[in-house]
Amino acid sequence: MHIAPHDNQNQPIVDVNDAHVPLVYFNIVNLKQGEAFEYRVPGYETCIVPATGTVDVDVEGVRFDALGGRGVDVWDGEPQGVYVPVGTSATMVCTSDAAEVFVAGAKFDKVLTPFDVREHDRVQYGSDDTKTHRKIKHILGQKQRDRVGRLLVSELYTVGAGGWSGFPSHKHDTDRSAGGTMQETHHDECYNFRFRPDYGSGLQMLQRVDNEPGDAYHIVNGSTVLIDKGYHPCCVLPGYEMYYFTILGGASQRSLVQYFQPTHAGQIETIPGIKDMIAKFK
Repeated sequence: MHIAPHDNQNQPIVDVNDAHVPLVYFNIVNLKQGEAFEYRVPGYETCIVPATGTVDVDVEGVRFDALGGRGVDVWDGEPQGVYVPVGTSATMVCTSDAAEVFVAGAKFDKVLTPFDVREHDRVQYGSDDTKTHRKIKHILGQKQRDRVGRLLVSELYTVGAGGWSGFPSHKHDTDRSAGGTMQETHHDECYNFRFRPDYGSGLQMLQRVDNEPGDAYHIVNGSTVLIDKGYHPCCVLPGYEMYYFTILGGASQRSLVQYFQPTHAGQIETIPGIKDMIAKFK
């Protein structure tokens, strides 16, 4: 499902128990200097990530000051985040001229401890030759596996201009095991896209069944895409850079196991570093 860019007025773009992706939650909060925003999401753990600007965060008396610091866009600096436990009240106050803040969430049933992430885990993979050169910055990734319930949060950037992401095509829409080993896990997913320059655009594919026609969405700056099931590669037009904020919520576990589309699975062996990328989502 594609949700076109719009002024959400600080209300959830993907609310709790969404019909397409009930395991995830997503909001974009826009604030001016001195403005505050308070929220609480029963049944969901969340993560506050400034896209631009700086905020002070209070999680029921636990303070995390000067979160963020990026300038004009998501390419202007490094990501930071604050983990907010299930059903816990969090308040953010804008301390820069303005701030745009992502709030990512996943359904979970235990209350953990808040913490901040000032340094992210990074992996770069692909190549210019294979049109798959990408950089992923994990905010809630492998390093936080013992501190988070079911939520995975990352930022993905194209390296260079144009090319594909999420390839070889994969899915993660069912919990499936064989011989005691997970072959695939059920994770709902939400993306929010940005382009540089901001008038760039791309394509999000969603193929429900291997080698049968699927859906395709024209994505622009600010597009949100919900992935409930199916194989879902995406691409950006030549001459533009693409970024997407990624939220994953697991049905039964946090560790993600991707199932690669049989027709294209052999290309795992042709893309440098992709196996490291796969491991970082565990």
